[in-house]
Amino acid sequence: MQFDTNNHERFIYHFDPEENDIDMQTKDLEIYYGKNLAMHHADIQFKKNTITALIGPSGSGKSTFLRSLNRMNDDVATVKGEILYKGVNINQPGIDVYEVRRRIGMVFQRPNPFAKSIYDNVTFALQRRGIHDKKVLDEVVETTLKQAAVWDQVKDSLHKSAQSLSGGQAQRVCIARALAVKPDVLLLDEPASALDPVSTSQLEQTLRELKPNYTIIIVTHNMQQAARLSDYTVFFNLGEAIEYNKTRKIFTRPKIKLTDDYVSGNFG
Repeated sequence: MQFDTNNHERFIYHFDPEENDIDMQTKDLEIYYGKNLAMHHADIQFKKNTITALIGPSGSGKSTFLRSLNRMNDDVATVKGEILYKGVNINQPGIDVYEVRRRIGMVFQRPNPFAKSIYDNVTFALQRRGIHDKKVLDEVVETTLKQAAVWDQVKDSLHKSAQSLSGGQAQRVCIARALAVKPDVLLLDEPASALDPVSTSQLEQTLRELKPNYTIIIVTHNMQQAARLSDYTVFFNLGEAIEYNKTRKIFTRPKIKLTDDYVSGNFG
């Protein structure tokens, strides 16, 4: 492994170059809103089949960074540098953005089921792509709802509106919707922020069960959630990745005082 401590206090973990299980990484990434530099020094690698938590105060750039990973910032920001997915720079002209978003799925802060049935929510993207074979769609619905740990709760009401579900159920249906197109990477932007503690616990268990098959990157304000759920953690501050390391080291032996202050509640 290699460590980068250049440019004042920063500590960035890098996997050994010979490792071939890096699903995504960013290099020389800079994100501008107009002329305002909102994100820089975010050279981060994401290992396959792990959960990485992005933490930091409000406005630190973690959601901006997350949204850049599947080109969700295209219409609102200028993104410079490389975003490598399986070795291909997806932040370049000529890349099929819709294919990028199929392979790198997104679940948002608040559950956002469409005003459609649970069944049609899960199969929406597939039907838009011209897949209408009921047997195929039925199998996708059952498989993904099971993966999202909500099948037993909704299997008898698949043709009822998804907007009638509880917050926790709706969020897991949204995860199933993202999984239906068979992504490799799953991005989650504070997915538990609108959920009660029981639903949050269920969501975290769902993500643990998904980890063997997906690379998961999650923005969270909840330090306890990051500590118990993730394998790696990145601490952002003022649009910069300050420290990236194994989660247990971030929370027990951080290298940077600013990180220590933040995770121990002495920040600000």
